[in-house]
Amino acid sequence: MKHLSGQIFSIATAEEFERTCLEVFRYQVKNCKIYRDYVSHLRVDIEAVNSSKDIPYLPISFFKSHEVLSSPKEQSVEIVFSSSGTTGMSQSRHLVTDLSIYEKSFRAAFELFYGNIEETCLLALLPSYLERDGSSLIYMVDALIAGSKHPDSGYYLHNHQDLYNKLEELNRAGQKTILIGVTYALLDFVEQHSIQFPNLTVMETGGMKGKRKEMVREELHDILKSGFGVNAIHSEYGMTELLSQGYSDGEGIFNCPPWMKIQLRDTNDPLSLVADGKTGGINVIDLANINSCSFIATQDLGRLYPDGSFEVLGRFDNADIRGCNLLVN
Repeated sequence: MKHLSGQIFSIATAEEFERTCLEVFRYQVKNCKIYRDYVSHLRVDIEAVNSSKDIPYLPISFFKSHEVLSSPKEQSVEIVFSSSGTTGMSQSRHLVTDLSIYEKSFRAAFELFYGNIEETCLLALLPSYLERDGSSLIYMVDALIAGSKHPDSGYYLHNHQDLYNKLEELNRAGQKTILIGVTYALLDFVEQHSIQFPNLTVMETGGMKGKRKEMVREELHDILKSGFGVNAIHSEYGMTELLSQGYSDGEGIFNCPPWMKIQLRDTNDPLSLVADGKTGGINVIDLANINSCSFIATQDLGRLYPDGSFEVLGRFDNADIRGCNLLVN
């Protein structure tokens, strides 16, 4: 397994991704009991799986009812990430046995899309995440704030005036700044304050968390662009069950790091994939999730483009409302 985890972050070509993907699949079928049972139930001939398009995806709901682990028995769990949810909802639990893989994944992906974190001031407006335990997003942001080494990097809860003052100060200084915020909190902020900070990167994540009525993406982004004085609103696509994130630099179009890939399944036949440009259920290949399951069928609906980018269009009916960027178009 060590050689696999070592090669995941060196993937540079489609051929290397495909080869590593198949190796991870065979490793997890052998070592992840719930995934092995699921694949067996589907009567999939493992030896006949010779393409990533043939790999079965584990429904994400299994993270609510089972321990999804591909690690050796002697490897202990270092942390348990849990999903958000309203009272009475069952939560997903992601048992992580090697935090160094998660740390390498989010650091490498962040710097791939946004450059050296040491040169960035990172501000976080994530009240609903800070007010609960088990958030993988908070773990990531904690590490990125520490890595930025900028004295002004840090969290803001409901102290919007302090955040406004800090943004004005950083704007005057010409400091490269990223503000990552849960969607409803960013809206709360711009209802009280307006700023013209064209070089600010505003990244929304997490949706409304039941705090506000859901909005179409275009309307939401127009309000935020006007409130912050920026040309685009960035977004992060991640979830409790993954160890990798996709990022959008505007218009709701996401791209993945080289070790992560999106495929779409037919909404009426979950074992079949749909062609680019059509709407389908989002399947995620996250090779960083090697100690859990790298092949996950989410409850999100999306559209995939020929260059591998994708957009999130909403969720399946009756799916729990939670996770990141689940705005309905």
